[in-house]
Amino acid sequence: MSISIKNISKIYGKQKALDNVSLEINSGEIVGLLGPNGAGKSTLMKIISCYIPQTTGQVEVMGHNVLEDSIAVKSKIGYLPESNALYSEMYVKEYLNFIAGIYKIKDKKNRIAEIIELTGLQKEQHKKIETLSKGYKQRVGIASAFIHNPDVLILDEPISGLDPNQLIEIRNLIKSIGKTKTVLFSSHIMQEVEAICDRIIIIKEGKLIADSPKNEIQKLWKNKEIIFVEFKEEIDINKLKKVKGIEGITKTDDGKYKISVSSEEDIRPNIYDFAKDNNLTLIGLHSEEISLEHIFQDLTK
Repeated sequence: MSISIKNISKIYGKQKALDNVSLEINSGEIVGLLGPNGAGKSTLMKIISCYIPQTTGQVEVMGHNVLEDSIAVKSKIGYLPESNALYSEMYVKEYLNFIAGIYKIKDKKNRIAEIIELTGLQKEQHKKIETLSKGYKQRVGIASAFIHNPDVLILDEPISGLDPNQLIEIRNLIKSIGKTKTVLFSSHIMQEVEAICDRIIIIKEGKLIADSPKNEIQKLWKNKEIIFVEFKEEIDINKLKKVKGIEGITKTDDGKYKISVSSEEDIRPNIYDFAKDNNLTLIGLHSEEISLEHIFQDLTK
């Protein structure tokens, strides 16, 4: 067991940032931590990483209690905060040498060379950090978090603000690390979470509301299908809601109707009959596979 969390809460004054959260993360898992802004994701990561203490409950990392044995926990964890605070005036290799010294790594030269190759920083190692693109700064942050070869890697929004090419590169890096280590990371980019994670955890207002392997996440969705419908004319949405099999309807910005379907029966003929009975021109009708984004919105709205 890499991480064990039992009934932890964190209270700031009158605000409860985490509310009786319990979960366990096994070795070798890549786990995506999702939630709206202010849900408690960063607070949870900081508690696991010994940056702040929990108010109640117990957290263990690789068998070490975060309050009673924080030095041992920190030796087992690599943590990249969302801010990714780097010494921008230092050169990449110089900075990694500095971090390796903090961790008292014995063979610094070989380990730095190894981590530079792993994170794809070969061409950038002699540049000042302040001159790097955001994608390469993220690589430096991951390299510094991973340089002491921790058992657990915790990444807070590691792919935020990256361009599409950088997203792919950082995604592949995280997946590569996750082959041998436990990785817990947060992100608002649902497609990347789906592409990277083995397991997905969702928290809302400090409470755990979903915890599922990625290949079972659709079981959390109360509806069976999403259908997009477009009519030429304006319609009475209340009439459309009465069509058999429709669970809910929202109007999209481009004038289409997003329909949640609760029935396993194909309701497209019902929508066609609705258009015919109300003298409407149906100009678009297609179904869409349920995505993590749909599930996230449904559970957290």
